[in-house]
Amino acid sequence: MVFGLFLTYYQIPMKIYLLTFFLFCSIIGVNAQIDSENRSIAIPAENVDDPLEDDEIIIQPVKKNDEKPEKEDDIKETLSKEEQMSISKRKEFSMVHDDKLRGSAELYGKQLKNALQLREDEYREEGRKVNQFFGKYLTKSKYQDVLLRDFGAEDGDLVRIWVNGTIVNSRIVLSNANKNFTLTLQPGENVVEFEALNQGTSGPNTAGFAVFEKTTGNKLLSSQWNLLTGVRGTFTVVLLPPNSEDEKNKE
Repeated sequence: MVFGLFLTYYQIPMKIYLLTFFLFCSIIGVNAQIDSENRSIAIPAENVDDPLEDDEIIIQPVKKNDEKPEKEDDIKETLSKEEQMSISKRKEFSMVHDDKLRGSAELYGKQLKNALQLREDEYREEGRKVNQFFGKYLTKSKYQDVLLRDFGAEDGDLVRIWVNGTIVNSRIVLSNANKNFTLTLQPGENVVEFEALNQGTSGPNTAGFAVFEKTTGNKLLSSQWNLLTGVRGTFTVVLLPPNSEDEKNKE
């Protein structure tokens, strides 16, 4: 009505009035459509369980091995007889020595081994062709322990022992192990001789020896020989009276 009075007052034609009215309505409709298109679309969220809200935590226990270790008897049943015998032999091995087996050869064996250091000028393949003299010694001990062994190849060397021209041992087979015997001295000089009976399979008759006082265990002498068949190695021991004054050994 107000708008109509405005048109009448200013004498605006009806056509212009209608055109203006329709234009105004069109503008309002377009704006309403744009507003409706700019509206956001709501997307409903999915219901997901929050792991932090779960108070119940299940932990599976570690399974224990309830199997018991096999007993020694069970293991033995699975082993062959050869394997069981091998195990039993290892158990029987011992580093303990029986003192009952200890004798002069064992007591003085280390001393003899250290004494048998062969000099290069005495070791020749052809061996000695003349008798060898090892020296003269003094003692108050009537009994002497004599040790012999082949310091070279164990090739069957044979030796005979003489004391004052009498055979006290007719045949000794030398080996790398110590052979020992007890020498009983007579008052005064005692001449001891080692006679080479052969030369073995690998060369001359080779041997080392040592002499120890039986009562004190002191070493009287030690040496070695390298002899051809029939050649002798000789030393002299003088048995002093018990009440005699000590004298220095003479070589």
